[in-house]
Amino acid sequence: MSRKFHVYGNWKLHNNAAASRALAQAVVEATSAFRDAVVTGMAPVFLSLAAVREAVPAHPHLKVVAQNGYPAPKGAFTGEVSFALLKDAGCDAVLIGHSERRQIFGETDAFLAEKVPAALAAGLEVVFCVGETLDEREAGRTWEVVGRQIDAVLPKVDAASRARLIVAYEPVWAIGTGRTATPAQAQEVHRLIRDRVAQLWDAAGAAELIIQYGGSVKAENAAELFACPDIDGGLVGGAALDAAGFAKIVAAAAAIRR
Repeated sequence: MSRKFHVYGNWKLHNNAAASRALAQAVVEATSAFRDAVVTGMAPVFLSLAAVREAVPAHPHLKVVAQNGYPAPKGAFTGEVSFALLKDAGCDAVLIGHSERRQIFGETDAFLAEKVPAALAAGLEVVFCVGETLDEREAGRTWEVVGRQIDAVLPKVDAASRARLIVAYEPVWAIGTGRTATPAQAQEVHRLIRDRVAQLWDAAGAAELIIQYGGSVKAENAAELFACPDIDGGLVGGAALDAAGFAKIVAAAAAIRR
């Protein structure tokens, strides 16, 4: 298996520029021993992207990640930031479809199907997030929901861009709640995603696709999650705000031998 682990920290609405720079520097230092084994990313707020870019050295396994973006290159879209501007600001990647964008800001599958190809066309790596709510899981609709989200977007990704797409499975019921999907639950959905991608793309594309798990990933559960054959790292929330704790998650990925 040739897939590298990718562990990205989503800092959400935390930290001003100075605090973001300090955290980025601490993460770079704390994870330096694992740099060749694990691709590490940091996603600060828009206003701190420049500070983080300055703090993160150029390296293929260190990524500066935006938390959102807008598909139009320019126009009368007050308050939005285009993917081209994110690329110009030094971003390597962008999160699209995070559960908070879906749940709080009402982003639809159709809108995300516009955003993902636009971000890829701008030269960014995309972390496309999918996942179900607690009500949907308890109703036995997990794959109905996740499959719909995958089907809406992945057919829009052209073959030349597939290597720059990551899928992050983030069960909404396990984000910020202290609850975590068991490794078996997470692996089951990751396997279903990979099988579906094989149908939408091809077997080779599915085998190469990085699928992160995002749902209260922390140092205590990272190794068990990352040991699953179809889990290729994590999209980390709260635990990413502590450099030492985040480094333990990266170390857990680095210790896995496939």
